[in-house]
Amino acid sequence: MSAAPEPSTLPSVAELVAGLQRAGHVFLTADAMQPLLTAQGALTDWPAFVASWDGMPIDTYMADGGRYRRRLYAVYAADDTGRHRGAHQPHYQGLEYNPLNGDVARWFEPITPAIGDGPTMHAVLGFCHGLFGRLAPATRRWHVEVHQFRIEAVSGESGKPTPEGVHRDGVDYVLVLLVRRHNIASGTTTIHSPDGADLGSFTLQKPFDATLIDDRRVYHGVTPVQPIDAAQPAFRDVLVVTFRGLAA
Repeated sequence: MSAAPEPSTLPSVAELVAGLQRAGHVFLTADAMQPLLTAQGALTDWPAFVASWDGMPIDTYMADGGRYRRRLYAVYAADDTGRHRGAHQPHYQGLEYNPLNGDVARWFEPITPAIGDGPTMHAVLGFCHGLFGRLAPATRRWHVEVHQFRIEAVSGESGKPTPEGVHRDGVDYVLVLLVRRHNIASGTTTIHSPDGADLGSFTLQKPFDATLIDDRRVYHGVTPVQPIDAAQPAFRDVLVVTFRGLAA
């Protein structure tokens, strides 16, 4: 894991709130993001958390026929009492948000209890709840979805982190946290205004690099990844967390 910077260089939650309010997105390097998570509690299961991406099942719902995405999924509720895992359920997006795989109730295998209830996931959810709650103080209840994604690339076939293209997720706020990338090129995140204008780009390179997105205001996409050495495994592992406010 990367070393923490001096406290004076770390962004405060207020600064993250201001950045999201101003631009609709914030890119955080690992040196900034990791201490924000450890402020929620020690990440004592981080090695097991990283290893849990190995052996995930293939996403069989890909309408493009691709077999480059592996995935696990979980749902939580967040409110004034904390964060609580909910009953397993399908993931659903309308075609207006996912023109490739929308309008289908997609049942993915669940994130394991050891990982879903572990200290790293607890820290991630606590950080998101605190930050997004500051952005929407009137929202007392949140529907939270958590996705473990592995995008694989092989010689002659790129892996597509966002096969639906530049899009919104149909939620309020999104965290994308890089867990691991191995032997890949590209995978650049792009941010766009609703009219398609380019608002910026960056590449999640190191574990704990992250982006925060106000999904109501901006669109995002990630360019395909290619293997650097075609003879070796090549993949990009991320955790995606979405928060959608619920009526009181």
